[in-house]
Amino acid sequence: MPELDRLRRPWHLGPLELPHRVVMGSMHTGLEPRDDGGEALAAFYRERVAGGASLIITGGISVNDEARGGPDYVVMTDAGARRTFAAAAAAVHGAGGFLSAQLFHAGRYAVGGWAVAPSPVPWRAARGLVPRELTGADVERTVADFAAAAAAAREAGFDAVELMASEGYLLNQFLSPLTNQREDEWGGDATGRMRFPLAVLAAVRTAVGDDFPISVRVSATDLMPGSTSEAEADAFALALADAGVDALSMGVGWHESTVPTVQASVPHGAWIAYGERLADAVHTAHPELPVIGSNRVNDLRDAEAVLARGHVDAIALARPLLADPELVNRSFAGDFTRINTCIGCDQACIDRSLVFQEIGCLVNPRAARELEFPLAPTRAPQRIAVVGGGPAGLAAADDLARRGHTVTVFEARDALGGQFALAARVPGKEDYALTVRSAAARLTAAGAELRTGETADVEALAAFDGVVLASGVTPRPVDIEGADLPHVLSYEQAIRRGVPTGSVAIIGGGGIGVDLAAFLVEFHDEKARALAFESRFDLDGSAEFARSRPTRALQRPRPGSDVTVLRRQGKFGQGVGITSRWVNVGALQHAGVRLLAGIDYRRITAEGVEVVHADGAVELIPGETVVICAGQESNETLSAGLAARVIPHEIVGGARDARSVDAVRATSEGIAAARRLAD
Repeated sequence: MPELDRLRRPWHLGPLELPHRVVMGSMHTGLEPRDDGGEALAAFYRERVAGGASLIITGGISVNDEARGGPDYVVMTDAGARRTFAAAAAAVHGAGGFLSAQLFHAGRYAVGGWAVAPSPVPWRAARGLVPRELTGADVERTVADFAAAAAAAREAGFDAVELMASEGYLLNQFLSPLTNQREDEWGGDATGRMRFPLAVLAAVRTAVGDDFPISVRVSATDLMPGSTSEAEADAFALALADAGVDALSMGVGWHESTVPTVQASVPHGAWIAYGERLADAVHTAHPELPVIGSNRVNDLRDAEAVLARGHVDAIALARPLLADPELVNRSFAGDFTRINTCIGCDQACIDRSLVFQEIGCLVNPRAARELEFPLAPTRAPQRIAVVGGGPAGLAAADDLARRGHTVTVFEARDALGGQFALAARVPGKEDYALTVRSAAARLTAAGAELRTGETADVEALAAFDGVVLASGVTPRPVDIEGADLPHVLSYEQAIRRGVPTGSVAIIGGGGIGVDLAAFLVEFHDEKARALAFESRFDLDGSAEFARSRPTRALQRPRPGSDVTVLRRQGKFGQGVGITSRWVNVGALQHAGVRLLAGIDYRRITAEGVEVVHADGAVELIPGETVVICAGQESNETLSAGLAARVIPHEIVGGARDARSVDAVRATSEGIAAARRLAD
């Protein structure tokens, strides 16, 4: 496709000639410590190279024991790790790609008692753990450990290494006056604080030789008040270039920053301008040194637009290649409608990695489970019905159709999507609609029949070899006096029909209640929301990548003071992933939404909701409209009839159990059910 002409251009990472300018960025998978000889990790990477990825950068590989971020990190010099990565490198090479090892040291971000740092400064989530200050001898030993890890990476078959000097990890900690308060030669002014990462680069270069590529992931901005300035970040990048690094890759933000960087609510391309600033600083003296931009780019058309601006030289994407291993091939073929777009939810990837679990993907339940769910064509095609076109049903139908089964999807509504169709109406979650669109496109291309506006019954389903029941959930009613008044809506009614102007009381402050409040107070125009994001956090970003939504008119949000979210007990946004909950709840607080917990409901009146506080005081919460967001109930009526007719069937997602259902569970159950029903 000519529109991706710049991305298609070959480039060099040191002596490596790469066929295009899309890089699979670093992503910790949790597969690394598996005792399987590297088979799972190899299968994960192999599928992405087959899908068009050329250069893959691994998740962080620890350079010594105290470098480990947690229990699922491996050390590059350990024999088991070398075997795992040798298998991964061989798989990547066999598929025609290249593999770079990201050499990593968590520093004070390590979760155990082994945490070390430039200075004994804990981070705000350390829960009392104070890192041990590295002695001068420790620093020199750590430099040598980076070099030994790099040599081991080359011996294991890697094609390059990347030094992790961003996101608040050890090399970044040495650069920052917040975390480096040393008075020896490894601290002091900006020049002294650069000495350790530059020594690491020099030692690694000596260890691997001049013919082996080295890149460094640098922090374009820490997003931490009082940390490294942008001028100091640029100076560090120039120092790396002067020292002979082969490429620079941009990162942004520290894990403890109060500015969100990776969540769905962060505008597309929000951080590109920071990488461009860094690139411009480097290119003044080193015009040929590649600088790789990244962060919140999930569409290669946006990546092409970034390159067209003429600053960075390549684009790294991580989660988008988790969501769709074929992203590059499909994009270069112009097949954008079938791309399974990353929705930025973080639920199965980043959220799991933070608690040291193997990652997955909400929209691609095969991700990191390629060995468990191989895509071999079936030898015995069957006719399978899927009842319900929401996330669980689409995951099941997509897997069945890809393997050669004949699939019919019954969806009672006029359009596919289920709960995703609702989520896509929430500001910041528009990409959820792309999941539905791409699944429908893939199913249509595979010959599946999509029957929308049609309710399945047992008689119709009896004609199939098997049935997946993915009929989802319905809003749960509440037993509160006045719940049947005409101004009381379910969350589904509110999102589908809209809410009249005036005060709104939301009963229920879990994930649905928080989403409903965002639906009411956030801009529904992406460009307006991107500008508001930049203004709120005082960022020098760009709204150029906000996607046009011609079907959604510019909507000014109602005042947050018109909205109250009520909750008996528990955290607001409970059930939302750990990397997103604080962002979503914080946005409501910033908008002025009242969040009121620790109450009981007395009754709903024409004026609002009467609540009782813990001290017995009664308060009327204004609510010209009252919206019920009190959970969900399973919408499943067919299984008994199917069992009576001895028709093989599986119940998945909310239809199986509406309690604390989420889309990760739903899609995972969908693909597992598809495999049980039809090999």
